[in-house]
Amino acid sequence: MKNKIYNTVRLILLGALLIVTIPSCNDMLEEKKFDFVQPNDIADSDDGATQWVMGTYNLLIDDMFRWSIFPTAFDFDCDYISGPDWAFKSFGAGNFQSIDETKNMWEKPYVIIHRANYAIENINKMSNVTPRYKENAIGELRFLKAYSYFLLVRAFGEVPIRKESINATGEVNIPRSSIEDVYAYIIELLKDAETMMYKNTDAGFVEGRASAGAAASLLAKIYATMASGAMPAGNEIIVKGGTPYVMNGDTKVYTNPVAKRFAKKQLAGYAAFDYKEYYGLARDKAKQVMDGVYGTYDLLPYDNLWKKESWNKTEHIWMLQSISGDPKFGMAYTVGYAGIYDSNGNIFNGLWYGMRDHWYKLFESKDYRAEKGVMHRWARNFDVVWNIGSFYPDTEEYRNKALGYTDEHGNEIPPQAPYNDGLRYTCNKDAAFLAFLTKYDDRTDKTIERSDAHWPFLRFADVVLIYAEAEAETNGVPNDAALEALNKVRRRSNATEKKLTGTGNIGSIVDFRSAVLEERAMEFALEGDRRWDLIRWGIYVDVMNNIGGTDESGIYKVRSSRHELLPIPASEMDSNKEIKENNPGWS
Repeated sequence: MKNKIYNTVRLILLGALLIVTIPSCNDMLEEKKFDFVQPNDIADSDDGATQWVMGTYNLLIDDMFRWSIFPTAFDFDCDYISGPDWAFKSFGAGNFQSIDETKNMWEKPYVIIHRANYAIENINKMSNVTPRYKENAIGELRFLKAYSYFLLVRAFGEVPIRKESINATGEVNIPRSSIEDVYAYIIELLKDAETMMYKNTDAGFVEGRASAGAAASLLAKIYATMASGAMPAGNEIIVKGGTPYVMNGDTKVYTNPVAKRFAKKQLAGYAAFDYKEYYGLARDKAKQVMDGVYGTYDLLPYDNLWKKESWNKTEHIWMLQSISGDPKFGMAYTVGYAGIYDSNGNIFNGLWYGMRDHWYKLFESKDYRAEKGVMHRWARNFDVVWNIGSFYPDTEEYRNKALGYTDEHGNEIPPQAPYNDGLRYTCNKDAAFLAFLTKYDDRTDKTIERSDAHWPFLRFADVVLIYAEAEAETNGVPNDAALEALNKVRRRSNATEKKLTGTGNIGSIVDFRSAVLEERAMEFALEGDRRWDLIRWGIYVDVMNNIGGTDESGIYKVRSSRHELLPIPASEMDSNKEIKENNPGWS
């Protein structure tokens, strides 16, 4: 069995090495010069080192995201997302045992870890690589390992640490390490990576690849995760939610989200961390990124944020790279997140996953994330034959706009105006009428399944909100610096700025941390963060159960303490004899 596993892993991980001839990471992919080569075929040179690095990056695309298990495995289990029950399947309903999402959440990061270890071992043997280039290459690989371990420890808690490749050790059976030890290793990797990797302002930096700024940003996020998880039980935080609808006879009437205080619990395995210390580390690291210590980053204007020309620029610290129409490096997740269009501009497939009505109602109507970031009017081709279109939300403002009664300024318009295209627009209370987001809509070709939409792993807005949270928690009370960071993100979206005093103030630490958590829910919707924010704050089970059973689309949201960690998949339990038992509540 051991040899079989070893050989299988080795065959998988020796492939997908990229022959590099030009400087841009995305251009490298566009060249499509992919080779399945043996290690002894790789030249001892800068290009040879790059082959090892790009072969590891490519596993994120080809092996991890290609089959659409990701990013849905990050997104589906949280309070504010919804869609048809057939699309959410078992994972979205909390049935985590023996399903692809759980299996891949474990296996895919370990594939990347093995490949990064193997690449480092081979690059270290090279003697003709430019020293600075070699240092950066190893830094990138250490970064990819750290990111993979972060995915694992958040999802599974204690996990095995594999510091060397299976090729080097031949060892399959490795016990789980404590959460404390896993984080210590992640921090070690990232501290190395942030000093070894190029800044995005360095001449050697390749756009689309990770940088020193990515390592520092991820480190800030990890410190904040450790700190909030370690914060003692009983500290309060407010989340808006509750029962999604009531029935008025046969009519479903959506409710407004209700603010409720939750007492957090301390995450198991996090008690060893001093939460004040780690919030201080998160604050300082985030501030360094904001101050330009690791390169140049800033928020983009909202109208540019999700445009193709902004990918890998300024705010997007690290993104998934993909190629439109490519069978291996094109992304199919946009089918469900943004839909596929026909030649007439109507959706003929997809557009399944969206945000719930309670999420949408967190916004002011003038907030660009609600006004521009949500699809308010669309048509599916199977409805168009019946002269039917769709709009959202079911408010007077958008009902009038959809039906052609007024333009965006409230002026009456004639029937031939653009808003009135002859379709009868409806908004029903079911999974076909959600707050569908526009952030993944700008693609080279909207009519094909495999798109070049770039998934955002790390954004500068995340760093800014981490700073706001950490600055307030370190001091035990929000101050002007924390408030300014929160408002920096809100100003970009045309949202009303928050205040520490006066009407609607957020001057207490409970109100401020709640405002930051809510801002994160609004800002990072469908970016794979919400579940993990609820988990790290120790309120995931309570917030999910506050929905009261199923959401407005019928997605089952009831959770128990066992859902805080995913079950270790059977493939690992069967092959790794050092893992004796599964996570609590899972067989």
